[in-house]
Amino acid sequence: MRNITTLLLYFLLFWQRVQADSPQNYIFTDSDSLTSPIFLREDIKGAQIVYSWKQLEKSKDNYDFSAIERDMSILKKMNKKLFVQIQDRFFEPEHRNIPLYLQNEPQYLGGLIQQSDNPGEGKPAGSGWVAMQWNSQLRERYQKLLKALSESFDGKIAGINLPETAIGIDRKKATKLGFTCDRYFSATVDNILFAKKSFKKSHVIQYVNFWPCEWNNNQGYMSKLFEIAYKNSIGLGGPDIVPYKNGHMKNSYPFFHKYQGKLDIIAMAVQQPTLTYTNPQTKNKFTKEEFIEFADHYLGVNIIFWTLDAPWLHDIVK
Repeated sequence: MRNITTLLLYFLLFWQRVQADSPQNYIFTDSDSLTSPIFLREDIKGAQIVYSWKQLEKSKDNYDFSAIERDMSILKKMNKKLFVQIQDRFFEPEHRNIPLYLQNEPQYLGGLIQQSDNPGEGKPAGSGWVAMQWNSQLRERYQKLLKALSESFDGKIAGINLPETAIGIDRKKATKLGFTCDRYFSATVDNILFAKKSFKKSHVIQYVNFWPCEWNNNQGYMSKLFEIAYKNSIGLGGPDIVPYKNGHMKNSYPFFHKYQGKLDIIAMAVQQPTLTYTNPQTKNKFTKEEFIEFADHYLGVNIIFWTLDAPWLHDIVK
């Protein structure tokens, strides 16, 4: 009897450890969806919400964080956590969502450059915009926003996400606006190091998937970023978990595999377009279990941000 009890105890401890090590589930959503009963589930730990630069800085140095404060308050009442993503790139032609002064004052050169394609989004050419972070004066304004956010929310939010590294731009046009491959990489690194310096308690996560000037680490940007993140206790993540997808396997995925357990945190998303991918072995859409298996064992993911469209979320609320 004692042996059976001991075995059961070991099994319970092992199962608790497995559960603790498995990726936590968060919902990638907007403020309007926080009333969903899905947030009452015990297996949902919180939300990741995207806030545009223009939404948070109404005019120069006029910050409005009321949306974050409201969302944080709603989640706190449910004992859930909030990840804040600060968005400086947009995927619709009418969404030029950076403050107007950045678009109008000459030193910022218009502030935005058109995205000529949006890989994975299914959008036509010329359907989006991205802030020109390689412009040092624009980047200074972005970092001022990050500093203001840290003063209000460091330690109160679970973490802050900086958007993906992938952009689709006309490099010839961008060059006339000061773009170079090295400047884009350096600007990304400068922003995440500044964010880490500002947020001392909340996680800082940089989304990394592709670089506009690189494939298969042929410029060394991917390997450099992961090493910088490792040495500075910065988290990394990405907008798509697609098991063994060829493009990702030639870019960020092998580095997540190499650095799993070494980074401060790895947080990745299963967004709506991700659900459309088919498992080449089964010929069916990837299941929740297949996403988690790859995220956990190959990528070393600590948190998954799930789209509300994920079918499993609409099971009976637990």
